[in-house]
Amino acid sequence: MSRTGTTTSDERRIVLVIAAVQFINVLDFMMVMPLGPDFAAALGFAPSHVGYVGGSYTLAAAVAGLAGSLFLDRFDRRTALAVTLAGLVAATALGGLAVDLPTLLATRVLAGLFGGPAVALGIALVADCVAPERRGRAMGVVMGTFSLAAVLGLPIGLELARLGGWRLPFFAVAGLAAVVVVAAMAVLPPQRGHLSEGPGPAVLSRLGSLLARRAVWLAYATAGLLQMQAFVVIPNISAYVQHNLGYPRDRLGLLYMAGGTLTFFGMRAAGRMVDRYGSAPVTLVNTVLMTAVLWAGFLDYRAWMPVLVIFPLFMLCNGARMVANSAVYSKVPHPQERAGFMALVSAVTHVAAAAGSFLSAHILDTLPDGSLGNVPAMAWVAIALGLAVPPLMYWLERVLRPAPLPQPASRPQVAD
Repeated sequence: MSRTGTTTSDERRIVLVIAAVQFINVLDFMMVMPLGPDFAAALGFAPSHVGYVGGSYTLAAAVAGLAGSLFLDRFDRRTALAVTLAGLVAATALGGLAVDLPTLLATRVLAGLFGGPAVALGIALVADCVAPERRGRAMGVVMGTFSLAAVLGLPIGLELARLGGWRLPFFAVAGLAAVVVVAAMAVLPPQRGHLSEGPGPAVLSRLGSLLARRAVWLAYATAGLLQMQAFVVIPNISAYVQHNLGYPRDRLGLLYMAGGTLTFFGMRAAGRMVDRYGSAPVTLVNTVLMTAVLWAGFLDYRAWMPVLVIFPLFMLCNGARMVANSAVYSKVPHPQERAGFMALVSAVTHVAAAAGSFLSAHILDTLPDGSLGNVPAMAWVAIALGLAVPPLMYWLERVLRPAPLPQPASRPQVAD
């Protein structure tokens, strides 16, 4: 990006390619949640256990992120991205062949082992190419893939499952991912700029230096809390709105489409607000709104409240905070340690998402009528986790604020 705020064609192409890669990665992960009741019925397990399916992916991605933090910065980012995405294609296709819950869990673990590092590499590539003062807008574009997956991918996946069974979306995503991988490798140039300073210190020494900084721990804490809050709720939205609120299955795609559309534009706006006001104020406003949405949707839901408004607002608030968090933590690492740092971010967020998914699966029960029990307890946990984020975000921005330059000493006045 230029200093004037405009982008060159090469920079735009890189950002858009990474956005396409992230779209596939997000869709592969997100499609499992709304399809949960479908494959739970087909494979014969309780809808309240869908959280274990999502959690298996995120836990595996966390392990891969921890491993990736030790070596990803030693490779051309383009080559590393190709390897991880090829593995994700194979794992997703295998998911469509699952015959019971254990085999489905195994394929999601495999997908997580490749998907976690792919997320870290994509964000590192964007951070390498975009100046810090405009990174909020760039992250808004890349993170907008979450909403685009909800607008286009999830409704299409739900419709494919309705027409051809729950296996068909897995095969469709694997095929689309293969196309995106080929296109990305054709468009992306080699990414070796971070290797220009040589191999640097030993792996453990570099990792120790990274973890010795306060800003790093604050970045991991904010990212982890946001993900844990989100995934206490997200795996259960489809089952909750259908079985507890009576929302029809054939309109479930519309719910995700509305949420994705709102989030797509909201995340772009959030990126501009982050560049103008900072990540902390944007996080605070959206945390307040998220708390109100959780109260209305899960603690004090009334029959007159429109499901088609409440849950898209949940998606919007979550997406806006992701943009704010990504923009601020992308400023923490040095270029030569960026992929390792992002891999650890991926590990932390996936551990947090797995913890949230497993926690909600532990809290919730499936009642005799098929509805979810103990929903208020789940909502209170989500609210408590979210309220811890804004103070940490303000602290992180203060730590990252550059120290003022020393003022030159004033010269004594000399009489003429």
